[in-house]
Amino acid sequence: MNILVINGPNLNLLGEREPSLYGKESLDELMKWLENSPEISNNNFKFYQSNYEGGIIDCLHDERHWAQGIIINAGALSHYSYAIMDALKSVNIPAVEVHLTDINKRESFRKKSVIKSVCIQQISGKGKYSYLEGVKELTKFNSNI
Repeated sequence: MNILVINGPNLNLLGEREPSLYGKESLDELMKWLENSPEISNNNFKFYQSNYEGGIIDCLHDERHWAQGIIINAGALSHYSYAIMDALKSVNIPAVEVHLTDINKRESFRKKSVIKSVCIQQISGKGKYSYLEGVKELTKFNSNI
């Protein structure tokens, strides 16, 4: 399966930004780990990160003919970006929303996700394994189509 992995604002600072919350691995290290995980090795990945809402939307539009599944960690944009929600809905590709931390155990504004409604699943609180579980969910979903 061709899987587009999108990371949003501030995720480029993984490994430096609050490592007690987000871990000590950089985003590049995390993405290499995901791509090389043996249990999901039959997939092709493209990785994208942007601190800008429009960049994420452009990526979704640009990759809509390549991607067969989307893993998205939109960061704080998850909580209020109706534009990203609309873009996910428009491209009509199965998507899984992931978060490194458990958004339901953090600040109240993080508990609501506007993109959740257009995703097949939301996975949070498993660190980098949230991404791995997301890929597994996409694989399971696509095998049932």
